[in-house]
Amino acid sequence: MREQGCATFLRRHDGRRPQWTAVVALVALLLLLAGLSAQMLAGDEPARKSPPTIVFMTDFGVLDDSVAICRGVMYSIAPDVRIVDLTHQVTPFSILDGARFLYGATPYYGAGTVFVVVVDPTVGSTRKAIVVLSKRGQYFVLPDNGLLTLVEQRDGIEAVHEITNPEWMIGSKLSSTFHGRDIFSPVGAHLARGDDWTKVGPEMAVKDLARLDWKVARVDERGLRATVIATDGPFGNLITNVDADEFLKLGYQRGEEVPVTVGGKEMKLKFVKTFSDVPLNQPLLYIDSRGRLGLAVNQSSFAATYGIKPPVALFIPRAGK
Repeated sequence: MREQGCATFLRRHDGRRPQWTAVVALVALLLLLAGLSAQMLAGDEPARKSPPTIVFMTDFGVLDDSVAICRGVMYSIAPDVRIVDLTHQVTPFSILDGARFLYGATPYYGAGTVFVVVVDPTVGSTRKAIVVLSKRGQYFVLPDNGLLTLVEQRDGIEAVHEITNPEWMIGSKLSSTFHGRDIFSPVGAHLARGDDWTKVGPEMAVKDLARLDWKVARVDERGLRATVIATDGPFGNLITNVDADEFLKLGYQRGEEVPVTVGGKEMKLKFVKTFSDVPLNQPLLYIDSRGRLGLAVNQSSFAATYGIKPPVALFIPRAGK
């Protein structure tokens, strides 16, 4: 009886099997199509782009609202912009410090980056406000006072436009003392937003740009003649305009003592890899993180120890001379 009942059940339901199989197959097909559609749609979406970048540098300091005001101007024009503060502690009025910070930072940013630089000791004078496009594809919004001297020597300049278009500025009456807010910040934001930079004003000849009176380090038959151009902030290490390759032409090896005349003072400094390679409070020569020759004292200030105030002359004879 039990076997007969099972046989009867199978006969009654056997006809339904194709219907259930078809339903399951249809559901599986729909799920597969849904997955493929999602992948296709995802593939059609454009790759997410990084936000436009403004690198901002001034000698304003951070004790008042100047930097925040300039950033506010930029955000009001280009809300999606990313603002990187290079530094706002440039030595006041020091175009040379601004120039060397730009030189050190620009290789780490890509084409299309906008650098807004306000180190402007003659603000409100007849000096021009400009936008410069380098041959690396970076934009520089700054006063025409020599800030681009070192970048130009390394990267070259593609074109220059003077800033004259009032539609790219803010305020019905421009301040004669705060062009960082009224001119440089809004122009930088317009560029970051993608506006046509040639609309900022008339093109200038590259040869007409202001440049620093920069003496390049020279190696001759006697040795290296160069300049100590700055100290590196609170540490008091001396920064020179000597590339490592130029210094190595003199023939010195690490571990050797090198005769040096700096600021009229003659001394011998050990050429080493890092500060702790000499005893505490001892002087040394090294290649700094920017690839330039530096003078330091292990855990002390070279500038304070030896009374050096840049800029001063530096001379190193060839090895064996």
